[in-house]
Amino acid sequence: MSHHLDSPLARQDIRLDITDLYVFRGEVGTVFAINVCHSIFGPIPSPGFHPEGMYEIKIDLNNDAVEDITYRLTFGDRNEQGEQGFVLRRIAGGAAADPNEIGDLVLEGKTGEEVKAPDKLRIWAGKAGDPFWIDPDVLHAVGHAFEDGTAVDLKNWSSKTARNLFAGHTVYSIVLEVPDGEFRSQEGVSSRLGIWAVSTLATDAGGWRSVNRIGLPMIHPLFTQFNGDLGNRLNAGIPTDDFAMHGESVIKAVSGVVGAYGTAEDPRAYAERLARRLFPNILPYTLGTPAIFGFSDWNGRSLTDNVADVMFSIAANTPIRLGIGKETVIPGPSKNFPYVPLST
Repeated sequence: MSHHLDSPLARQDIRLDITDLYVFRGEVGTVFAINVCHSIFGPIPSPGFHPEGMYEIKIDLNNDAVEDITYRLTFGDRNEQGEQGFVLRRIAGGAAADPNEIGDLVLEGKTGEEVKAPDKLRIWAGKAGDPFWIDPDVLHAVGHAFEDGTAVDLKNWSSKTARNLFAGHTVYSIVLEVPDGEFRSQEGVSSRLGIWAVSTLATDAGGWRSVNRIGLPMIHPLFTQFNGDLGNRLNAGIPTDDFAMHGESVIKAVSGVVGAYGTAEDPRAYAERLARRLFPNILPYTLGTPAIFGFSDWNGRSLTDNVADVMFSIAANTPIRLGIGKETVIPGPSKNFPYVPLST
């Protein structure tokens, strides 16, 4: 899993569980896509998007790990046809971090339909196939290793029998494409963006509770499969606090596995360098470039990047392979908007 069912709090309402974040070059600009409400959870009374929640895409423009632009999507209740109306707002500057800031209205629409703005910004939200793949045996073996400080035990596993746990499953996607001029027109802005996504739920007291937060993929499968408390804490808070709050937990987990493999002379030194790469937990992307989430660089994330092989191997400092790839996603992603595999 990337972030599927990633913490006890996220599992309380699967509509707010962000399974994945993708950022890549689209047809007219930069695409930001998040998935929620995974069908692997099982039937729920009202699938889709939570009408009392907020789904936010956060964008850092100057490499300080603080959002400069927030795109916020809110949804209404499902109608008899299963459709939900939505409102997209944009909050910029110092107010971008304020969940109570109203911001500027960008677009209104309903699920299942593409909605466009005059400047070519466009959005689509609706049911889609899950483009992510994972083998469950490798997933659980990796989780145990980083929890227990051991090598990954795959002695009873073979790549010949590997399978995609999510084959045939669905999600509810939000796909936002923003023309590059939206970011380049601002003074002092770097072409290197930092992106993360947050889901929050309205509280009875009138505030907002952070339920899920995602930047880089595979953080939770590595470190929280068997540590629900850490999963909740990673999903809360803000990126600037990540290393101070969670760095030591990650360093301990990584150094244990790397030490078990014996692939670094100083496992703790390796683990600390990796933890500082993982935190703040933000996905970097350079405007106008192909998305590649690989060993040499993390530059956005395409819908077909094999992030599990990359992150598992980097964290363990030894090769770990799933034995499966994008061929297990049927139907696969499209080159045309909204890009995600569409589902009926």
